Amino acid sequence: MDIVVIYCTVPNKAQAEKIAKSLVKHKLAACVSMIDNVISHFSWEGEMCKEKEVLLIIKTRRDYYSKIKVLIEKLHDYNVPEIISLPIIDCSEEYLKWLLNETEQS
Repeated sequence: MDIVVIYCTVPNKAQAEKIAKSLVKHKLAACVSMIDNVISHFSWEGEMCKEKEVLLIIKTRRDYYSKIKVLIEKLHDYNVPEIISLPIIDCSEEYLKWLLNETEQS
């Protein structure tokens, strides 16, 4: 299967909306789900950090990863945004057809 899920955390809903709308508008993603109030614990520049973030779950074609990465880096406030691609091993045939149709670029 040639589709993936990309995880990306952002600092707030406004940035999440901006990235999600841009990805869907440009047919780089069929769907972007947003989960608000994610608490992330991480180390940054030697300091322990805890931040409230929004998690984006981006459903797309694997071939679009590079374009999505560029778009996210352009719109993202973080110096090092989380952009992680995970393969989808299986999904319903109907969902696959819908995803491919929604991301068909001319």
